[in-house]
Amino acid sequence: MKRIASPDLRGPHGPGRRLAARGRPWPARVLRAALLALGLAPLGVQAGSQQYEPLSASVRSALVAAIADRAPPEARFVSLQEKVDWLSDMSESLPRRHKPEYRERVEFLQMARYEAQRAGLDPHLVLGLIEVESNFRRHAISSAGARGYMQVMPFWTELIGDGDPAMLFDARSNLRYGCVILRHYLDMERGDLFRALGRYNGSLGRAEYPNAVLHAWRKWESQGEPARLRQVSLRAAPVAGAAPAPLALQP
Repeated sequence: MKRIASPDLRGPHGPGRRLAARGRPWPARVLRAALLALGLAPLGVQAGSQQYEPLSASVRSALVAAIADRAPPEARFVSLQEKVDWLSDMSESLPRRHKPEYRERVEFLQMARYEAQRAGLDPHLVLGLIEVESNFRRHAISSAGARGYMQVMPFWTELIGDGDPAMLFDARSNLRYGCVILRHYLDMERGDLFRALGRYNGSLGRAEYPNAVLHAWRKWESQGEPARLRQVSLRAAPVAGAAPAPLALQP
């Protein structure tokens, strides 16, 4: 992967030039503003990172198998119409700054939905987590070294992958790792999402991160609601001469 040199914030044209010339440290707000302007600062809630924990042989084997499977990413939809509606509705909410092309947004959404469903997760939950973790930046790197869309720590590639941390910048690989890890934490916590999200972010016991993901999850779920309601309307369309069928909402 080609390395891109970081800009010199203290160079002759850098935003910290005058402060550096006076020999004073940058105020935190100035440094963060400069990094944000250059698209380098981490976004979302900053509360830590995933922590390495020893795995039993059986758990590790299951996670290795989950990461290694390379089946085609075909997300499940009730119908072709639901697929079209969902992808259209979701793509409208993705940030154009990081996903300017419609085709790129659709490909990302299909991968995210597939990996979420494969891990037994709600796709809207996964989208909410990605928004909080990286704001949909494929090459985001946190101060702790977490990488990519779902901010996966590189040690996971040694633990259950092929040992190549560069793969965390591959879109599908990152989504695969992130969803498998979140599923693992949910299983560890017996379905307790609050504690699983705390483990995912390395902030177990603190409310800021789980609450932020929950808020984002609800937002993405509401974005997907129009597609689901359109499907309900289509399924409930009465047939001439038949008694109206009861509505059955399906996710």
